Amino acid sequence: MSVLERLGTFFYIIDPRRSTFQHVEEIPDYVNQAVPLFITMVVLEWTVVWLRDGVKFRHNDLVTSVMHGIVYDVLGLVVLRGFALLGYEWLYEHRLLHLDWSSPVTWVVAALGVDLGYYWFHRATHEINLVWASHQVHHSSEEYNLSTALRQSMFQKYFSFGFYQPLALLGVPLAAVLVHLQFNLLFQFWIHTEVVRKCGPLEWVLNTPSHHRVHHGVNKWCLDKNYAGVLIIWDRMFGTFQAERHDQKITYGLVDQPQSLNVIWLQVFYFRAVFRKALSMTTWGDTLRALFYGPGWFPGTPRLGDPDTFPDIRGPRPKYDPQLPLWQEVYILLHFFLILFLQQLWITHLETISWLMVLASMAFIFVSTGIIGAMYDGWWWAPLVEAARCASYVAYARSAPITGVAALDTSLVVYFVISTLIWTSQSIAIVKATLKAAKLE
Repeated sequence: MSVLERLGTFFYIIDPRRSTFQHVEEIPDYVNQAVPLFITMVVLEWTVVWLRDGVKFRHNDLVTSVMHGIVYDVLGLVVLRGFALLGYEWLYEHRLLHLDWSSPVTWVVAALGVDLGYYWFHRATHEINLVWASHQVHHSSEEYNLSTALRQSMFQKYFSFGFYQPLALLGVPLAAVLVHLQFNLLFQFWIHTEVVRKCGPLEWVLNTPSHHRVHHGVNKWCLDKNYAGVLIIWDRMFGTFQAERHDQKITYGLVDQPQSLNVIWLQVFYFRAVFRKALSMTTWGDTLRALFYGPGWFPGTPRLGDPDTFPDIRGPRPKYDPQLPLWQEVYILLHFFLILFLQQLWITHLETISWLMVLASMAFIFVSTGIIGAMYDGWWWAPLVEAARCASYVAYARSAPITGVAALDTSLVVYFVISTLIWTSQSIAIVKATLKAAKLE
């Protein structure tokens, strides 16, 4: 695809003839192909906001959001890739209607069907506590910019089972669903911005930045509104629409905002809260309600909780913004770009490496993303784990080429050796300080 065609996928401006496929194997990875455009648009937005408003993005939040996108992509490429659409082909064999896979009508029906399925799935992620535990990570940023769109859950897609299968009975081929799931996701990237204010008459039909800003707000009037993916008409039809108000500035994040930038912890921490709540109930019925009713539910309240008891959060709310010494900030940014590079390299070699190597690479990427957040959060064990992470890279890469370019591989090994020495030194200092404190006590 040309650059213009790839850019068009962000706005659903796509020629149906060039995006219709008979077989699943023929479908391009539109999302991964869009990675350079993701980066370009984030940088462009950053520049516009800086020049227009004199506001600089918090790079620690930006790094955290992109890291979420990395772990989402890594896990999605390996673990239960087809689970969300399990049984689709079997249902398709028993379809009630027959739609020609090559017809533009089928393309449009698939687009509408996927978008409607997404509306109900997205609504479920907010109205079912257990599913919210996976989705909450997307709302965990206190900023609202294009990088926020990359803050995806590793587990959310596995809860979408059953929401798209009905399309099989309507005769929509699996290939068409898979294409439009990608386009639907790509469309939702550009609406995560404050740069675009209003979109004129399109506000009546399409989900826009204005509508989606409301969805990400924690102000009381924003909660549980605007679930749309592409078409806002679903919210208007099903009573969940809320227009953006201008008498009150939207505050972003979670109602109970976690004070952390640790990617892995943010992905999983709310599951513990959900199960603790369920175990605290006194009856089996309430235990199940704690899992499958809304996050705001408590015994004696409606299914989604009592809105009168919800906190009315208004800005400005202090943001979690830990500061590190300059050398550590530079170090984190360098390793952030290295992780992004290694992840893309890993994707290109995924089909040719052993399962053991796949799992080892996944573990390395996950630890890498988690340790950056742990450094920001000031977790005491972060230097020890970082020293071990860098040493493990050196142990493997000094005898096995990573990139295939000798000079680059050598440079990476040298860099990781230096990193190992730095963090080993830091770890020794921490151990000494701990022992000294223990003796004084």
